[in-house]
Amino acid sequence: MFKKGLVLLVSIGVMFSFIFVSTGRVQAVDLTYSTFFPAPHAQAILAVEWAKEVEKRTNGAVKVNVFPGGTLTPANQCYDGVVKGISDVGMAVLSYTAGRFPLMEVIDMPLGYKSGAQATRLINAFYNKFQPKELDDTKVMYLMAHGPGIVNTKKPVNKLEDLKGLKIRCTGTSSKIVTHLGGTPVAMPQTETYDALQKGVVDGVMSPIETAKGWKLAEVVKSHTLNYGSAYSLGFFVVMNKQKWNALPKDIQATIEKINAEWIEKSARTWEYTDKEGLEYTKSKGNQVITLSKQEDERWAKLVFPILDEYVVAMKAKGLPGEEALKFCQDWLKKNQ
Repeated sequence: MFKKGLVLLVSIGVMFSFIFVSTGRVQAVDLTYSTFFPAPHAQAILAVEWAKEVEKRTNGAVKVNVFPGGTLTPANQCYDGVVKGISDVGMAVLSYTAGRFPLMEVIDMPLGYKSGAQATRLINAFYNKFQPKELDDTKVMYLMAHGPGIVNTKKPVNKLEDLKGLKIRCTGTSSKIVTHLGGTPVAMPQTETYDALQKGVVDGVMSPIETAKGWKLAEVVKSHTLNYGSAYSLGFFVVMNKQKWNALPKDIQATIEKINAEWIEKSARTWEYTDKEGLEYTKSKGNQVITLSKQEDERWAKLVFPILDEYVVAMKAKGLPGEEALKFCQDWLKKNQ
């Protein structure tokens, strides 16, 4: 009898804590949102706008409190933080949790990206096509990817030979790119990059040019090499704790899904805009922007091509459709220049 009463009390508590009251109205659900982006960064601002839109369209039933700058969970612990309920929603880079998302790593390959808008649309098309199980322990809100990852250095890099031996900050797949191009990869979080460049710990960084302004790197680098032929991107997740998601009423879930679809395009356009903004900002600082000749760009692209083959082999060893995944991305990019 006691056990039955206890079960009933717990059930009622859960019902009242998360979703319904006797009148059929929805109680407000307070959610936390963790991101490593600093508060002034465009993507952190977009996260806050997403939170406000969720509250607005759910008529206050869901309220989201955004914690920028990694104050709730650091970037490399963000995904696990969502799974464990440390935060309810999280935004960070997939490859910051090394090896956790093997099939999704195809997005980080040096596929010769043209823009962040293109990369963001691709990663969502890829997810919808393949539905990788590696993300099944959370509810995916939406995905995004930054603009072309290029070489940003303290001294000019006009050709491959200039890169040889330089210590370049990178992460995940970009460390392989640095190695194949002749540089020396140095793994570290984006949050530590400014100080590392300032103190001479590294000579440069692989990142989109938006970081010139978004992370203030234009203050500590002097040159940007537009090596678009070998340009990579990094995939980002925006995910929600699965238990918290499942506790929401279906109509509220549907509302949030509509917002998520809109935010894919908002994120795509924001990455494209911030790259342009970063380019203009670094030029205003007097920094050099180097456009490789077609021949030189092809030299770089040829050197990183084996990374694509390595991905396919690695996925085959895991029983994953790496060849199909890579072909999908390459074909999609050709159709969506």
